[in-house]
Amino acid sequence: MSDSVTSPQPLTGDVVLPCLNEAEALPWVLARIPDGWRALVVDNGSTDGSADVARAHGARVVHEPRRGFGAACHAGLEAAEADLVAFCDCDASLDPGALPGVAARVLDGRADLVLARRRPTSWGSWPLHARAGNRALAGMVRRRTGLRLRDLGPLRVARRSRLLELGITDRRSGYPLEMVVRAADAGWRVHETEVAYRPRTGESKVTGTWRGTWHAVQDMRAVLR
Repeated sequence: MSDSVTSPQPLTGDVVLPCLNEAEALPWVLARIPDGWRALVVDNGSTDGSADVARAHGARVVHEPRRGFGAACHAGLEAAEADLVAFCDCDASLDPGALPGVAARVLDGRADLVLARRRPTSWGSWPLHARAGNRALAGMVRRRTGLRLRDLGPLRVARRSRLLELGITDRRSGYPLEMVVRAADAGWRVHETEVAYRPRTGESKVTGTWRGTWHAVQDMRAVLR
């Protein structure tokens, strides 16, 4: 089920923002959505009024009752209407204002999928355990696909129709990785760029602890198998 907000100008793309209790971060994130992009907040069972906050700040809201990061991402992909779709964390760690630069290579035909690797703005913005997990996964991806990525890129852009054709099945933490693996297997041109990575607002649902990071890595190992 979704609540629609009419876009006031021609639409460049939809920004899928998976959301679980991000009411504190949403106003900043939604204020940074660039012209031509529409915020599509996928509420994944929030109890802090995130959906109401998102709606009040002009976002389209999609409700996905099945818990899981991948479930929220895929619900947003299916609900999107624009040709171009971006995925972005909505915890204020990433600035959606960077989207035009990230999307440029897809728009002009130089790339099929662009991933924006994280450049921490402070030591605390990317904890040691999360960096360690990311390095391990980047190595696994390189061995599995040949892609020499340094990050799985939580801010990413591709065309909606082609993403749906990939047939991504993971609905947990492995969703971003499966997207990359399936894209590589399909012969997509996968490019990497860079964006600033800020300290997140609120508590991380996935990589905020060693335990959460371990579970995420296990989900992604399952994808690679």
